[in-house]
Amino acid sequence: MTPDGRYFVVRGRLWRKSDPALSETDRQALVDALMTARRDVGSALRSHDRDAEIAARARVDQAKRSLGERGPVWWDDGAPDLNRHMARTTPYADWFAALG
Repeated sequence: MTPDGRYFVVRGRLWRKSDPALSETDRQALVDALMTARRDVGSALRSHDRDAEIAARARVDQAKRSLGERGPVWWDDGAPDLNRHMARTTPYADWFAALG
C-alpha cells in the first residue's frame, strides 16, 4: 500500500483502494455485489450470452464506482488519479524503488 493509503501495488502497477470513509458494512455489501457481478461475467462469457455479459460488466463498474475504485477520486487534496499507472513512472517512484 502506498504511504498515503490511496493505492496498492500489483506487479508494479498502482490500483486505487476503496474509499476509507465507507462503513465496513457498506464496503462489504459492495464487495459482495462486485464478486457476484464478476462471477456473472464469467458465466455469461462461458455461455456466450453477450447481453448478460454487458449487464454483468455494468454491475461490476457500478460496484467499483460505489467503492471509490473508479470514477471521481475519494480524496480532496487535488492529487491526480494514478490508477493503473506503473508506480515507477509516478510520484511514488522513489517509495516503490525503496521497497526493493
